[in-house]
Amino acid sequence: MHKFTYQLPLRWADTDAYGHVNNALFLRYLEEARTRMVADMLPADEAERRRRAFVVQQSLIDYKAPLDYREEPVSVDVWVTRSRGARLELGCAIRDADATYAEATIKMAAYDLETGAPRRMTDEELSFFTRYTEA
Repeated sequence: MHKFTYQLPLRWADTDAYGHVNNALFLRYLEEARTRMVADMLPADEAERRRRAFVVQQSLIDYKAPLDYREEPVSVDVWVTRSRGARLELGCAIRDADATYAEATIKMAAYDLETGAPRRMTDEELSFFTRYTEA
């Protein structure tokens, strides 16, 4: 399996009164990495992107350790744990060489924003996700 890894710089504004990155921002970090992972797969045409969208159904985050503000970026790993039909499940981790700060599971659905209904993933989408699928 190949994980997609995004090096995410921290911002001072992300911290709370204790100097830790606020837990609510972890979802934003996961979204940033996830959208960068699929950017190459998305159609160039806006109307086609709306017909081939993905929506988040559930996000489960297990906070492992406080993430203090620092100049060095953290790694946000994303990999596929399941992809079939209309369902996509991602595993994620926010980490560095010394610690894992959070682990998450994101459940998504392939969705047509024009019709407002779930859709089946295309063969191209399924093929794309296999490069990030667990063995």
